[in-house]
Amino acid sequence: MGDLTATAGDVDSRLEGHRTELTGYCYRMLGSAFEAEDAVQDTLVRAWRNFDKFEGRSSLRSWLYRIATNVCLDMLNAGNKRARPVDLSGPTPLAQAALNLLPENTWLEPMPDGRILPSVTDPAEAAVARESVRLAFVAALQHLPPKQRAVLILREVLAWKASEVAELLDTSVASVNSALQRARATLNEHQGTAADAADPLDEEQSKLLERYVAAFEGYDMKALTALLHEDAIMTMPPFDLWLQGHDDITGFMTSMGASCADSRLVATSANGTPAFAHYKPNPDGPGLVPWALQVIDISDGAITAMHCFLDTPRWFPLFGLPDHLDADAA
Repeated sequence: MGDLTATAGDVDSRLEGHRTELTGYCYRMLGSAFEAEDAVQDTLVRAWRNFDKFEGRSSLRSWLYRIATNVCLDMLNAGNKRARPVDLSGPTPLAQAALNLLPENTWLEPMPDGRILPSVTDPAEAAVARESVRLAFVAALQHLPPKQRAVLILREVLAWKASEVAELLDTSVASVNSALQRARATLNEHQGTAADAADPLDEEQSKLLERYVAAFEGYDMKALTALLHEDAIMTMPPFDLWLQGHDDITGFMTSMGASCADSRLVATSANGTPAFAHYKPNPDGPGLVPWALQVIDISDGAITAMHCFLDTPRWFPLFGLPDHLDADAA
């Protein structure tokens, strides 16, 4: 009966203790940083209001996941499916490059590691958690119907038993197993090549990123080309344009992207991968101003993707990044 007689402070503390893992779950379901945080806040408010009805027949964690799943399924009823530029079209040749703006709710969004990856001591568990928030994995999840998405995340990522998922979704174990089988098949079609693990970065990956920062900040296209996989991609949400191949990427950077010369990169992390806050020279005064959040994929000793999220008024506060750098900032 401890749950029923808990003080308000106890309830707050116990609910808040689940915020990070619930945010990770809702983010995988929804593909949006801000919708995920809204969903978790809604979940915790509902749990607070109904805590006197929680009778302890299941664990508090299971109860919260039931609420969170229902919140996400309601949000997904609108039918919106978030995507990366690479999910919507083929690459654009540099000669035809044009920046077409699509609405914010089109795009899969980045998320700071600290908001979605709870601290765990088991290295294998930590690796699964990081792999399952990669942009490519979350994008692949968007191809699943909402209930299949929930089943796959609960079973494959969070390691729930089929019986536990069946109870949460008010369905049968057979139905859960069938949904999981279909979800796995769909995911295999859309997931693509996984980036290398980077938790923590090994020495080779660290040196690669150091060379990347030096090449980018020096706007040295020859040095950058040496670091990019020949089929590397660059995306720039909220624009639908994406480029493939180091020639088109460096060609874009020296033409339409030439104002990014003399930029600075500040290390951060997003979606279980290395990331950088990209600041470029302020056109209206001293110092440098936010331009993009870069999420970097590495595979086989080369950079395979630069996902550049340009809506910095949304991303930099979320990541706790400053809105200005002095000119001499490293």
